Amino acid sequence: MRCNLFGAMALGITWLGLGTGMAQQQAAQNPLDVIPDQMPFNAPYGQPIALAQAQAAIQAVLDEANRRHWPEDIAVVGPSGDLIAFARMDGAQLASISIAQHKARTAARYRRPTVVFENAVQKSDYKYILSLDDVIASRGGIPLMSDGKLIGAIGCSGGTGSQDEALCKTGAATVK
Repeated sequence: MRCNLFGAMALGITWLGLGTGMAQQQAAQNPLDVIPDQMPFNAPYGQPIALAQAQAAIQAVLDEANRRHWPEDIAVVGPSGDLIAFARMDGAQLASISIAQHKARTAARYRRPTVVFENAVQKSDYKYILSLDDVIASRGGIPLMSDGKLIGAIGCSGGTGSQDEALCKTGAATVK
C-alpha cells in the first residue's frame, strides 16, 4: 500500500511539472505577449477634416450606394470622433444611424479600421476587445488620412459589413 501511495504521489508531481511547463510554453507562444518594436496604428493627429471634404466623401458614398441600390447611413467625424457631417439615405434602417456614427468614432479614436476589431474577435478570439471603451467590432469604419495625419474617419451602416466597408473605402478615396 505504501508503494502505491508513493507511486501515485510521484505520478502527480510529474503531471504537475508537465502541466506547469506546458502552461509556460503556451504563455510564451501567446500572440498577446509579443512586444512589437514600433507602436502599431500610431498615425499622428492632424487638423479635423473640413466640412467640404467630409461632404465630398459622403457624396462619393451616396453616388456608389445609389448605383448599387444599397440604402445606407454615412457619418464623417473628426479625429476626436465628434460628428462633422452625416447623411441618411431614404429607406436606410433607423438602427444604422447610430451604428454609422459609432463605426466612424471608433475608427478615429483608435486610429484603425474597425475591421481590425472584428478580426480580433472573430478570427483571433480576443474577447478582451469587447471590454474596450467605445469599440464596435464590425467593419465599416475607416480612418481618413491627409499628408500622413489622421483628420477623421468615415463610417457606413445599413448593409452587410462588406458592403459598408466597400462604401467607406469609396468615401475615404476622396480625401487627400
